[in-house]
Amino acid sequence: MNNPTAINPQTVDFPGNYRVHIALEVTDLEQSRRFYETLLGTTPTKQRPGYVKFEPRDPSINLTLNEVQDVQNGDSNTAHFGIQVKSPQEVQEAISRFRQTGLETLVEENTACCYAVQDKVWVTDPEGNRWEVFVVLEANIDQSRDAASACCSSPSAQESECC
Repeated sequence: MNNPTAINPQTVDFPGNYRVHIALEVTDLEQSRRFYETLLGTTPTKQRPGYVKFEPRDPSINLTLNEVQDVQNGDSNTAHFGIQVKSPQEVQEAISRFRQTGLETLVEENTACCYAVQDKVWVTDPEGNRWEVFVVLEANIDQSRDAASACCSSPSAQESECC
């Protein structure tokens, strides 16, 4: 008996009511899998030909890597991706994890950006997507409008990019 008003339960469980899903096109699935294992600190939950899926509990995200011949979204308006953590220690742990695997990092400490003070570390995945792991140390600061705008809208300037 089919009841069209019945609500079907979710077949997977995750913390909270929502989680972010990001699907990325990648040209080298193995290289990207290794990068995201390091970034997220976990192994994939699913691997199939041309496909890898990560579903870490923390950060709560559903990240899929889809292998393609050429990445088509190069003209995307995505500035970067980020993982917000709750302590400076977690940023330091990410820095250590990235450096242990030879990833190039850009570390910013006590940086004023987007009307907040943050510690962060930047890494770039094999397809050129920039990722930051960051903690907000002070949520609201007085910052000039011009400085905040440049910080939040300048995706090509590593030192001034923010979340």
